[in-house]
Amino acid sequence: MMLMTTLLLALLLTTLLMLISFWMPQASPDMEKLSPYECGFDPLGSARLPFSLRFFLVAILFLLFDLEIALLLPTPWAMNLPAPLMVHFWTTTLVILLAIGLVYEWTQGGLEWAE
Repeated sequence: MMLMTTLLLALLLTTLLMLISFWMPQASPDMEKLSPYECGFDPLGSARLPFSLRFFLVAILFLLFDLEIALLLPTPWAMNLPAPLMVHFWTTTLVILLAIGLVYEWTQGGLEWAE
């Protein structure tokens, strides 16, 4: 009985939200809103314009540190394994390696957007 109540409530809520979205006023579209967003670059211009290498460097650094978060996310659960010292060792090694890479990039001036 509880399952039927939950399913009925979910169906009613979904239907209600769909009806509300149809009744809400639509925004007035213009050419700027309808144009595709291409990372701040004009999609209708020439495709042969040179890109800034710094843009790609910052994007790669962002992906690297985003990956670091994904790799460190299971660490609290892994601490409950039989060998928590090994988990702590590999976590510390990963953080130190990335910190050394960040310091190197910083000292080389790779994080400076404008020269």
